[in-house]
Formats: sequence, C-alpha cells, structure tokens
Amino acid sequence: MTRQATFTPPPGARAYPLRTARGEFAVVDSSPTAGAEVEGVVLMLPGFTGSKEDFRLLHEPLAKRGYRVVAVDGRGQHESDGPLDDESAYAQRELARDVLAQAEALGVPLHLVGHSLGGQIARAAVLLDHSPFLSLTLMSSGPAQISVSQQQRVKLLRDALAVLSMEEVWEAIQAMGPPEEVGGPARGPGDPEQLRRRWLGHSPAQLLATGRQLCTEPDRVAELAAVPLPFHVLSGAHDDTWPVAILDDMAVRLNAHRTVVAGAEHSPNADQPLPTARALADFWDGTQTAGAHTV
Repeated sequence: MTRQATFTPPPGARAYPLRTARGEFAVVDSSPTAGAEVEGVVLMLPGFTGSKEDFRLLHEPLAKRGYRVVAVDGRGQHESDGPLDDESAYAQRELARDVLAQAEALGVPLHLVGHSLGGQIARAAVLLDHSPFLSLTLMSSGPAQISVSQQQRVKLLRDALAVLSMEEVWEAIQAMGPPEEVGGPARGPGDPEQLRRRWLGHSPAQLLATGRQLCTEPDRVAELAAVPLPFHVLSGAHDDTWPVAILDDMAVRLNAHRTVVAGAEHSPNADQPLPTARALADFWDGTQTAGAHTV
C-alpha cells in the first residue's frame, strides 16, 4: 500500500496499513490519552463514498475516555486497495469477512461501529460471527434499503460511473452543486482537493456494488436481535437516508440503547462530534456491567 496520504492523522493517532489474513487495510489508529484508564478498543467502518477520515473528530475525545479507536478504509475505499472492475469482490459477505479479519488482526474483543453503509456491513459481520465483538453501534444506518429519494441519487451516480471516469464524475458532481451525502462524495473533514483525491481513491467497482446493496438491502433486524450483543442505534435528529422514525422503530425491535444527537443530520460524527463521542463512550462504559442488550 504505497498511496500518498491524503489527510494528516488527528493528534495522537497514526496512519498505517493493518495487515490481515485478507490483505492490508488503511487505518487511522489512536491510543488512549496518557493517564486515562484503558477501557477498550473500537473498530469504526465508514459509509458509502466515505473513508476512515470521517471519524477524525471522534479520536481525541474518545482517547480521553480511555478508548483506542481504529478507523478503517474498507476494501476499495480511499487508501485500501481493491479491484477496479470486479464487483464480486465487494459482495456484502466478502466485505463482512474483511471486518472479521480486521478484528482478528487487532487481536482483542472490541466494540464495532458502522456508519450508514458501514453499519450494514458491520451487521453482516456480526451475523457471520459475533464472537470478536463486545457491542455493535449502528450510526445513521437503517434496517433495510435507503429512502426512495436517496435510491434515485445513488442510481444517478451508478449510471454516471457506467460511462464516465472517476475524474469526469467528480467534475460533473461539482458542476451540479454540493453533493448529497449518499448520492455523491460524502462530506468530510478536508479541503476540496483532499476530497477530490479521496474520491479518486475509491474503486468504481466498489461504488457500483455497494450502491446496489444500499438500494436492495433486506430487513435483517430480526436476525440481528437474536444475537447476544448489546446494541446501540445512534443518529442525528434529521436524516434523509433513513428517516429518524424508522431508526427509532429499529432500536425498539433490537431492544437497543438509542441516542438522537441534537443538531446533527446523517453524519453526527462530523456534525456534532463531542456529543456523539460522549454518547458512544457512555454506551460502551455501560456494556462493561451489562450482560445483555441495553435499554
């Protein structure tokens, strides 16, 4: 993995390739703040068109709470390699197996967090094997396919990718105005050139395959509810991708802890990082004494 880094890691973190049984994955890894009581390890999965940098603002507050945070680029995302034209490499089961390999490489039981698409991949990993995980947090990630309006945006993106280069798609999106969080490159902590380079780092096959998954994902909440893990459903107060009422209902069905972050939309990790980090750490702290799903 020799790509030039696009973003500078947050204070106290380092970027490196995590070696696993299924290849190398680019990560940003931060340790607990010196003097903080060590509480645990967290693996964070980004959403569609996103990257590990989407969690940049969570590292420092979570380190102060004693958590090691490892944010990862999935296969074909940003700085992690993946085939450019083989969509089968990005089948959800393959991506879920990647997550299990990442957890194995980190070598300790850990808390799993998935944002948006990353939440559905995290769910698939837990359904394959929940034993590496202490808890699962679904951040702005719903029970099944995305909303009709977002499906339309993803279809536009997939249609463009079928006939244009990644550079041409980027230029077209910029000419149309600010991109949607799902239908175009995700908002993130960086200047326009950094975001352009991140977009160009994505595999077109990964975007095509995962875009299709977002539009066709079945409801697997009942399966997940049978898994003996504590669950947390966290979102902003408004979400166009999965309406908040749908996320509320999913939390009930999972008997999950529920957090709604005021002043945040689809990306509470970026919109309101401090309250989001506090809610995450409070949930994880609570799982240390809870033997079943938190309420």
